[in-house]
Order: sequence, then structure tokens, then C-alpha cells
Amino acid sequence: MRARADPPPAELRLDDPPVRVAVRQHARARRLTLRLSANDGALTLTAPRHATGADVRGFLDAHRDWIAKRLAVLPQAQMPAPGLPLDVGDERLVLRAGQGRRVVRRGDELFVPGAEARFRGALQAWLKEQARARALEALDRHSAALGRRYAGLTLRDTRSRWGSCTAQGNIMLSWRLVLAPSEVLDYVAAHEVAHLAEMNHSPAYWRVLEGLMPQYAGPRDWLRTHGAQLHRYRF
Repeated sequence: MRARADPPPAELRLDDPPVRVAVRQHARARRLTLRLSANDGALTLTAPRHATGADVRGFLDAHRDWIAKRLAVLPQAQMPAPGLPLDVGDERLVLRAGQGRRVVRRGDELFVPGAEARFRGALQAWLKEQARARALEALDRHSAALGRRYAGLTLRDTRSRWGSCTAQGNIMLSWRLVLAPSEVLDYVAAHEVAHLAEMNHSPAYWRVLEGLMPQYAGPRDWLRTHGAQLHRYRF
């Protein structure tokens, strides 16, 4: 069997606009499609198995304006550094250069040791600790109200979802929720706990969630509108 000429590359780079495009071939794909992640600006092109490199490059050329317009409205990446404010739950903390090995909070200031990459790494570790403590409190409270136990908590830096719950009761939450208003993390915790009773999004599920958190619509809407902003920080 003769090999197909000009196969698509695994990645392409555009100069205008400047962006990398991951190319994925899928057996079930019937046409070329583009997806731009609102979280981190990652651009993925999905192509059918029969697509050639020329097909992919032509498709990207025809969609340059679409790519540029989408990139223009994405949240600007931000590198946490001393002097910058950072919202943690319902509080705004000012980042400061710290000493020693531990992150220390004094009032509305957060002293983080290290410079550049070490500074960001220490800050990220502290945020994850805060996220775990706050998530466990919310999960324990909601699961007690529901009368069902969850098996465990895992924190991840997910891109496509803020949380999940397995049939075994293992719950995953994005640690970046600690950067949102506290009611938003509380909503996602309640959302996943509700799955302990209903592993679906049926009307019965939403009744369970409403019983746990009657005012869930507000934080859900906040997450839909502002959730992408939580991924603007680069650690």
C-alpha cells in the first residue's frame, strides 16, 4: 500500500497571527475543524484521516482572520510577581517578596520567597494548599447535608472542566477555583456532591443541587462568564 503524499504535520506555526496549531487526525472526523481554548489560547485543528498537509495549511490560511479575532479577546497571560494584586476567594492580597522558605500572610499582604520561577512555584503550592482546605470544607458540608459520603478529593489544573465525580465517589476539582469568589468554589463542590445521588444532569439531579445550594445560578453564571480569567495566571 503506497504511503499518502504530504501527510499533515503534528504542529504548525503561523506568523500572522503568531500562534502554534496542534494538528490531530481523527478517524471519525468528516471535515477540518478548529478549536481555540478559552483557558490558555491553545489552538487545535482536527482533520479527517484522508486530509493532506496542503489541506491543513489551506484551511488555516482561510481562517487567519477568525483566529486573530478570537485571540484578541482572550485574557492576557499574567506572571505573578511582587507588587501585583491577587484575588483569593473573597479577598484581594498584594504579593510581596518574602524571606525564608514559607509563604507568610500578614493582613492583606502575601510574602512569597524566591525570585521568578521559584516565586511562582511557591505561590502556586500555597494556593493549592488553600484550595484543598477550602474544597474539603465545602465537600464535607455538602456531603453531610446530602447524607452521602464521597471517597476522596483530587486537585488538578484542568482545562475543559472545573470538577468531576466518578461512580466510586472520587471527586476532582480545579485548584484554580480558589482564585474565584468563595461562592463559586462552593457551587462546584455542591455540583459534584450532587452527583453522588444522581450521576447525570436530569431534572432530578438539579433538584438535588438546588436542595444543597438554592442560589447556585449566580456562581454558575459567574463561572461561565469569568471562568477563563482564572487561567490567565502562569506559574
